[in-house]
Amino acid sequence: MARFKKKNPKKAAVLALFYPDTKDFTNLLLILRKTYEGVHSNQIGFPGGKVEELDLDLETTALRETHEEVGVSPDKVNIIKSLSEVYIPPSNFEVQPFMALSDDRLSFVAQETEVEEIVEVALIDFLDDSKIFHQKLSTSYAQNVDVPAFRLNGHVVWGATAMMLSEIKELLNEVL
Repeated sequence: MARFKKKNPKKAAVLALFYPDTKDFTNLLLILRKTYEGVHSNQIGFPGGKVEELDLDLETTALRETHEEVGVSPDKVNIIKSLSEVYIPPSNFEVQPFMALSDDRLSFVAQETEVEEIVEVALIDFLDDSKIFHQKLSTSYAQNVDVPAFRLNGHVVWGATAMMLSEIKELLNEVL
């Protein structure tokens, strides 16, 4: 990560939120971003975004952005731990993910300007190893690269989000 500090990356934070569904099964929240002019257009990710001047810290950023993007009030969320920072070269962002729980059944309201779809992933599906595969992708900075990815709810999740999901899955497998 130190070599990327020279690039003066912008700071951002995201929230990997686990919560009970209507049948009390645990779900993980992801979002499909809107299509727009930008490197993260139409991608699956966690709710979150860049640090704003009034944010006290990165946890505040993750909670604020989650509230803005999907309507979950910060008082419904308990942050469990921070995960490994991830540097995203195409957008020059250094992202701090947080793992969080809500004891409440949540209802979501997608922010019309940023969120195309709320993607609720059952924990049992997320932990299913058959959902992981490798795919060749070309991006703005690399051509024909073999990347690990997840197939969740009919979506392909790759890149920084897949890296974060891999860390979360490893942590959960240690305790389950």
